[in-house]
This record gives sequence, structure tokens and C-alpha cells, in this order.
Amino acid sequence: MSFTLIHQDKTTQARLGKLKTAHGEIDTPCFMPVGTQGTVKTLSPGELVEAGAQIILSNAYHLFLRPGMEVIKKAGGLHKFMSWDKPILTDSGGYQIFSLALLRKLTDQGVEFQSHIDGNRHFLTPEDVVGIQQGLGADIIMPLDECVHYPCSRDHAEIAMKRTLNWARRSQAVFKNERQLLFGIVQGSTYEDLRRECAQRIVDMDFDGYAIGGVSVGEPSNLIYNTIELVSPLLPQDKPRYLMGVGLPEDILEAVERGMDMFDCVVPTRYGRNGTVFTSEGKFTIRNAPYIEDFSSLDKDCACYTCKNFSRAYLRHLFNTNEILGLRLACLHNVHFYIALMSKIREAVVQDRFGEFKQEFLDSYNKCV
Repeated sequence: MSFTLIHQDKTTQARLGKLKTAHGEIDTPCFMPVGTQGTVKTLSPGELVEAGAQIILSNAYHLFLRPGMEVIKKAGGLHKFMSWDKPILTDSGGYQIFSLALLRKLTDQGVEFQSHIDGNRHFLTPEDVVGIQQGLGADIIMPLDECVHYPCSRDHAEIAMKRTLNWARRSQAVFKNERQLLFGIVQGSTYEDLRRECAQRIVDMDFDGYAIGGVSVGEPSNLIYNTIELVSPLLPQDKPRYLMGVGLPEDILEAVERGMDMFDCVVPTRYGRNGTVFTSEGKFTIRNAPYIEDFSSLDKDCACYTCKNFSRAYLRHLFNTNEILGLRLACLHNVHFYIALMSKIREAVVQDRFGEFKQEFLDSYNKCV
């Protein structure tokens, strides 16, 4: 299991790479559809494969609470439980613990929290979180970290950053699995000195890959881009770089330009379930009146099942009559759109024209955004 840097665009920091895992190879830059609870909402594994998904993301916090580790272990691991034979990355659940748990108490030892599902209390250490993800059998696992919201005081951000480093060391000390990869996470909020310190110390620990966490937590886009621009050059060239929880197509393009390789976000399926679709000419809400008699496809440049078979008028009808098929077709299209975008990005990088591609895409995309 390894990462190979294949090519770097001549005029930007955009990179083409290949990440080998126990369940297959991943071409980067890549987008990971989010299957928080062991499923990408509304879509089957077969539909994800047909859309071109190389890897999906699941969440250790949610799976630990439901259905629980015993069920998944008895099923033979997460891959078999959800019938997905390609790579899986599991997030530690740190963000969910801090944002969803009813009550929580953080110490340097770990985190005590009350389940948002049934109110039961749990205490997890960084070592526990590694053990949970090893039990799930994910290909790439993330250590427990402390993610702070924006805005955040410098003192709070520094405490969280140092705790993240401490937990990273402890996670690495108990991680012993040749079939899994463990990534380190860079925290530090919007404070450049904290981000720089965290990146340097995490890199010194020599993880299999590196993630930028604590972004897209309420801060404006320019601060997200500044963080990427600061941290990305501090990360090793020969390791994958993962931007956690980002984002919209324009955010992904900006991050790729700054040297990031891996992305995840709930946007394609969350927006799809609410009737918003992404197209080469921007995103729009299919529920709206202008599409009552619009018999064109969602996107003339898209070859997904939805676009090949159904009109905007039909999808509007499905949403306005609360038919479940509407949600599925919109989500399928959005996931296909994101994965196709990553394929086009990789093609542009290998041709040394990423900057041109980015501008062409945005010129078209901004027509109706």
C-alpha cells in the first residue's frame, strides 16, 4: 500500500497520483461520496460503481452507535456488511462527537459524550477510536482529533491543536495493521502559526497520509483557501493530502490548484435530496416553476442514468409530488457530476492545462449560479 505522485501541473500545484489500498487503487485527485452510516443516501453500491466512485467515506461515530461493532464484526467487516468491495475511508467521528452529542466532556485522556440517539453515555480514548476503525476494516482510518468551530479564540485553538497532536501520537502507537493506512490531521483553526506548527509536528510523526481538518466550519471561503495555501506546501510530496469536508465544485477546484488530492462532502446527496442539482452551467433548484414544461435533461454534458432518461419537467413533477424516485435521481446525478468533474480535473492535470480547465469550467458553471 503506497502513494505514487505521477505528474504535477506545470503552472499550478495540481497533482496527479495513485493511492494503493488493500481494496484497490485510487486515482487522485478524487472525490469520496459520503456514506456516513454505511450507505450513501438513496444510492446502492452498484449505482456508485456505475457512477465511477473509487472510494467512499463512512463514519466511525455513527457506526459505533448503530448498529454497533459486534454486528459489523459478525458480518465480516464493513465492506461485507454494506456489500462494497472497493476502498473505504472512515472518519474518527471527532467532529460528530463535538457537534451532535447531547453532552460532552473533553480531557487529554479522551472524550465522554452522551449519544444523540438514545442518551447513553460513552467514553472513548484515541486508542479506542483506532480499535473501532480497525474492527470496521476500513482501508484508510483517521485518528481522533479536536475540531473547533469558527470563530474560535487563539487559546482554544491552541489547546485543541496540542490535544490533536497528543492524540495523534497515541493513535500511531497502537496502530498495527498492514492492511490499513493511518492519516494524520492538521488542526489550528485560522491561526497561521498554529497551523504551521501542527503541520510540521504531524509530518515528523510520518503518517501514511495527511489531512487538513477544521475547515468549512463556518469561516468564509477565502480563509479556507488561505489555510490550504499555507499547509499544503508543508506536507510531503510523496504522501496523499486530504481536505476534510470540502465541498462545493468551486472549492474543490481551488483546493486542487493548491495541491490537495482527496475530498469528501455531503453536498451532492444533501443538495440532491432537497431538489438542488449541479450542472456544467451551474446549480439550480428543480422544484421551481421555470421547469414545469422543460423537457431537456438536467445537464446536456452529462451521461448519467438520470440525464439519459429523464427531463427536468419529470424531475420537478417527482419532487413536487413527494415521490422518492425524484430524490434518488437527483442524488445519482449529483454524485455522477462530482465524480466526472474529478476525472476531468485529472485529465487536465496530465495535459498541463489545469489552470485553463478551471477557468473554462467556472465560466460555464457561473452562468446560473
